[in-house]
Amino acid sequence: MALIHPQFDPVAFSIGGEGGWPVHWYGLTYLAAFLMFLFVGKYRAKKMPLLGFKPIELDDILFYGVLGVILGGRLGYVLFYKPAEFLANPGDIFKVWQGGMSFHGGFLGVLVAMIWYARKTRRNFWEVTDFIAPLVPLGLAAGRLGNFINGELWGRVSDGGYNWLMLFPQAVNADYELMQQNPALQSLAVNVNNQLLLPRHPSQLYQAFTEGVLLFILTWWFASKPKPRMAVTGIFVLGYGLARFTTEFFRQPDADQGFILLGWMTKGQMLSLPMVIVGLLLLVWAYRNQIYDWGKNA
Repeated sequence: MALIHPQFDPVAFSIGGEGGWPVHWYGLTYLAAFLMFLFVGKYRAKKMPLLGFKPIELDDILFYGVLGVILGGRLGYVLFYKPAEFLANPGDIFKVWQGGMSFHGGFLGVLVAMIWYARKTRRNFWEVTDFIAPLVPLGLAAGRLGNFINGELWGRVSDGGYNWLMLFPQAVNADYELMQQNPALQSLAVNVNNQLLLPRHPSQLYQAFTEGVLLFILTWWFASKPKPRMAVTGIFVLGYGLARFTTEFFRQPDADQGFILLGWMTKGQMLSLPMVIVGLLLLVWAYRNQIYDWGKNA
């Protein structure tokens, strides 16, 4: 029996009471992501002084990172997924609280921000990215939980009978269109409040676990001992690319995107595949050159 999505109120609370300034869960998950970055980063700097970063530096790194995430993530979503829609309503670009952020855009934004930070502090760029790479995954997990709370980016329909499949009332229109296109799917439909819903993978939770929890464990373990320059960055880029490429098989492609390559590859997979290649190249380059930065700025 499939579970029913809880349909959380996207507004966690309002400042000033009813009718006041709404604070959305999606925004709170981003706040949680930034706070975890700060806490884990300070812990990493304190426990591993040979890395050459002081805990107080995390405040500046976070500031630059937040700019990169928000500006890059939003612009990436606009350019990669909804260019026509936002050209028609450019003011919607600033409505971040409604959801709509691209990891790949945020990733590029953070890279630009870290180039800026590295130049300002006269550090090597890869030294900075190797330090922050293990700090990122838990924030990614928080963001995916925000997607789940919003009931967005749901998974593909499944007839596997898994107990963790979920009925998303937010997907009622998409479910109706699928059943119109393929009447055989009606046998899977479940009546929920007089609406026929199809069981779907809770892909947001899959992504929170793989891109977040598992990737954190991998990068934290990998970075716990000296590694050549670029290696930690490489394992993060490779790990994320593989995790995202895999979980996309369970995630419903955006209606306006569909399968855009070879009849099965989604936009998310197309954007993740280069990350797999770049991650592998960084690892090969790192271990071939054997340049270590430990203790350089201590």
